[in-house]
Amino acid sequence: MIEVREIKSEKELEDFVKFPFKLYKGNKYWVPSIIKEELKSFNPNQDIFKTVDVKYYLAYKNNEIVGRVAAIINWTEVNELKKSKARFGWLEMIDDINVTKALLDKVVEFGKEKNLEYIEGPMGFSNMDKAGMLTEGFNYIATMIGFYNYEYYPKHLEQLGYKPEAEWIEYSMELKNISASYDMEKISALIEKRYKVRSLEFESIKDVLPYVDEMFGLLNKSYAGLQSFVPIQQFQIDHYKEKYLNFIHPDFISCIVDEFGKIIAFGITMPSFSKAFQKANGKLLPFGWWHLLRAMKKNDHVEFYLIGVDPKFQNKGINALIFRDLHNRFKKRGIKTVETNPLLIENNKIQQLWQQFNPLTHKERKTYRLDL
Repeated sequence: MIEVREIKSEKELEDFVKFPFKLYKGNKYWVPSIIKEELKSFNPNQDIFKTVDVKYYLAYKNNEIVGRVAAIINWTEVNELKKSKARFGWLEMIDDINVTKALLDKVVEFGKEKNLEYIEGPMGFSNMDKAGMLTEGFNYIATMIGFYNYEYYPKHLEQLGYKPEAEWIEYSMELKNISASYDMEKISALIEKRYKVRSLEFESIKDVLPYVDEMFGLLNKSYAGLQSFVPIQQFQIDHYKEKYLNFIHPDFISCIVDEFGKIIAFGITMPSFSKAFQKANGKLLPFGWWHLLRAMKKNDHVEFYLIGVDPKFQNKGINALIFRDLHNRFKKRGIKTVETNPLLIENNKIQQLWQQFNPLTHKERKTYRLDL
């Protein structure tokens, strides 16, 4: 018999966070979170919960935990974007469709209680969290911002009547293909002169901090037209600065400003921390921090996290400056391969941007929807 219980204690929340460590034990593609940091992100005192309601559930079979899910309502999305939906996230379960159904039935119940029209997931609290169930690319290691799941996950949802909603692809490419695609130096020089733009140089991450809020503001402008985008709030910006800035080195950031010093484009990348997180196995102490530090200093693989271009400067080749800056720094650091973050299928502009570098489509992911 399967029993699903709503989490009521700190011990149960810790069980919620630790369940995937058991489920994926020995899997060489799954990348664990840092347990302490993930528990912190669920703290009800976090500002995100001013606009988000959430319930966490654990599924039990023979008194053993066999699955988990979070039922989420982002009220900014519901009230301002008029999307009458509940989200489901952090979905993990054994290969038993009855467990999957029992967990998702709780999300359905939550959505109906709030008079919403459908549920969709997997998604996080906001659009800055991980989203999309892996549907292709199960033999590739996950990135720090991408879910990994077993092949039976999407099969379960499809059997239960869930339909694909948003779709993403992810690219992998060799640095040499980027450098061979066009003369970045020549084109960048022409664009700098034509539009009176230039790159900023950062000596340390402290130099970057004054520009971070402006970057996120530009991100809101860049992606406002996409169907799944929810505007990023200031408290979320503050949260992600705290969460990710320690992992970023100025060599992995490109920032372009106009003649008045206003940011008109940026790109943020990071060396891959996936293998380092695997070695840390959920803990920074006693040696997890050392694996992360080593990944920062010695790495030949980079992950491309965010790119934003002011709509006024889109389709004007500004991206050439971003790629020039990053390519030159990557080459000095011995970077050989680059991997993108998940890219929405509908985002034609970003798809066209990457196609010129002869990329390999190595992962695909989807959210799934069920009408209530």
